[in-house]
Amino acid sequence: MTKPIQENVQSILIKEIQPFRNHPFTVADNEDMAKIVESIGKVGTITPLLARPLPGGGYELISGHRRLEACRKLGLENIPVIVRKMTDDEAVIAMVDANLQREHILPSEKAFAYKMKLEAIKHQGVTSRQVVGKRESADSISANESGRTVQRYIRLTKLIPQILKMVDEERIAFSVGVELSYLNQYEQEDLLEAIELEDKTPSLSQAIQMKKLSQSGRLDSEIIEKIISQDKPNQREKISFQYDELSKYFPKCSPQEVQRRMMKLAQADYQRRVRNRNREAR
Repeated sequence: MTKPIQENVQSILIKEIQPFRNHPFTVADNEDMAKIVESIGKVGTITPLLARPLPGGGYELISGHRRLEACRKLGLENIPVIVRKMTDDEAVIAMVDANLQREHILPSEKAFAYKMKLEAIKHQGVTSRQVVGKRESADSISANESGRTVQRYIRLTKLIPQILKMVDEERIAFSVGVELSYLNQYEQEDLLEAIELEDKTPSLSQAIQMKKLSQSGRLDSEIIEKIISQDKPNQREKISFQYDELSKYFPKCSPQEVQRRMMKLAQADYQRRVRNRNREAR
């Protein structure tokens, strides 16, 4: 049975609570979850969950998905909940705002959350231009990020799941993911195949190049593979030495002179090995 604890807060049976539909935030079984479980196990659920009543009975959870999962792990039957009547759009906005307070948020989570909130605000009669087109109204979506940044996050929702996962895993940088989002689905699938074949991810300049080719209708699988197969500067191995390590072999030489002598030694060694191979081939 549901019984009131105090004004606006009720003790709700956990089995009566449903997660928010299309909830974009992950409830991961990780270190953060372990800390929540430990805390609730010691002192209980100090902060109530937020939910709204459903027309057919039960409740839809707005805020507190990780606390709900922690209580399930602990085998608890009831949990304190603030029950508040909300429209669909009000529920979406409240859900997004509450979950954006998390310390660790994946780019994909933020992307779909911003998209859901923007659509909810538009339903309330505010156009997307008013929400993210003007700097002064950027707080309508996020109090911490500009409207331009919000737009860039929403672009990530155009990525196919496999490439979006690479952005989450930081195999592909956020800025690169934004540029790749302008490729159509088939081009992204060709890109994914090239990434797996070459075991390389595109740089920002390569992503911009593919975006421009796509927009002009000149991007195909062969061009994508050719672009991905090119070495990126940060993928080339570099060898460095401390000047002190080499100065004893080149006394009274400046760092620039040491470098020139090292190059001459390397060239001489290479030419010697070529001569030896030629003699052996005769």
